[in-house]
Amino acid sequence: MASTSSLKKRKREASPARELAFKVASHSVAPTEVGPVLVSFPALNAPPSTAFRCYRKKMKTSAESNADETPILTVAGETDAVEFESNEEETRRVAGAGCRYVIAVHNKRTSELTVLPTTMSPYILSHTVKALKSIEPAPAPSALEYMKAKTALGETFGTKKAKAAIRAKERNRVDVGAMEGVMDFVMAGIDKAAGGLMTTEEAKDLADANRQVPPFSLTATDPADVYPLHGIIPEPEWKALPVSAFYEAGSAYERKQVLPFRGSEWVNARVEAAMAEHTGGDKDKDRKRQLKLLFYIAAMMAFPSLLARFTECPRGSSEPRTTPQLDVRLLAHVLALCLRVDNYAADHALIARDLSLSPDKITQVFRSLGCKIVTLGERERTRLGLPDSVADEKRAVLTAPVQFPKQRLKKKTR
Repeated sequence: MASTSSLKKRKREASPARELAFKVASHSVAPTEVGPVLVSFPALNAPPSTAFRCYRKKMKTSAESNADETPILTVAGETDAVEFESNEEETRRVAGAGCRYVIAVHNKRTSELTVLPTTMSPYILSHTVKALKSIEPAPAPSALEYMKAKTALGETFGTKKAKAAIRAKERNRVDVGAMEGVMDFVMAGIDKAAGGLMTTEEAKDLADANRQVPPFSLTATDPADVYPLHGIIPEPEWKALPVSAFYEAGSAYERKQVLPFRGSEWVNARVEAAMAEHTGGDKDKDRKRQLKLLFYIAAMMAFPSLLARFTECPRGSSEPRTTPQLDVRLLAHVLALCLRVDNYAADHALIARDLSLSPDKITQVFRSLGCKIVTLGERERTRLGLPDSVADEKRAVLTAPVQFPKQRLKKKTR
């Protein structure tokens, strides 16, 4: 009888454990070479038995290739129902974001773990269902279809406020189909009504004609010709202007008494500057011309001598009255002459103080004459004989051809 111990099965001895060998590969795998790759399945994972292959794109010519774009492999695989392929655009985006991993390859036969010396970024895979490849994609909904679907959704699930807004929008919507039969009549009515409208050039001519400024020339290339002298001072009045009284006066005080308006610091200073200039030849003519201008400016500042030109009599009355528009017209004539005296770079701040007007109002009238309020450069100050102490002060400067400020369109109020 066999012993009990001999009847027992002998257990198989366990195989000795194999140590895992670790090493680093001697060379890395370039992005254009076939080798171990890392893939990512954002949506549908492939079965473990799915076979994948790597493909390399055909190299482009030097004229077609982009120097900043490194070619990458295409990873593709398929099952009976689904195809997988790497998305190059998404793969580049992930690589550009700095997403990289260390790759190690385990050889079961030799029990070696080989670590690649360089990191890799994953290939992002997209999938296509084979049964759906033959079906054309549905066209994108039109704007009308989208609005209808949005309205239906809002009427079904929207709040009371949202439903009220939808109904208000429906009431205000124009039925284009109902207007098809009357569009010709509407367009004909628009054309007929637009027949009497002015063109852009006609509107500009009308705006220029209504400007409260002296007669001007849009084609003048010299500031002296923008506002002709006798368009401001009629020739008979110019010839009648007295200047001998300035020469007969023995002092600045007496010369001030000659002026119709004695309270202008600007006029008084320029009268003294003119009288201080050397005489002889053309300079004497220039001084007389300057004194005539200053006398007329003082008369305009005094105003009573120019009632007929810058006032109007209301209907049924013989008493002359002024209006805000005529006040601006008078002021524009005064400032146009001031520009002549100041060689077309007028001290607008001083003139505003002389006339007891706000600087903003004087500036606005100067701009209506086509002037720009600017700080003079060193060359301009030298030309005008101005000291460096006025370097930070601004002047109203007129240039040619004159450019008037553009009218601002008022916004429509609902």
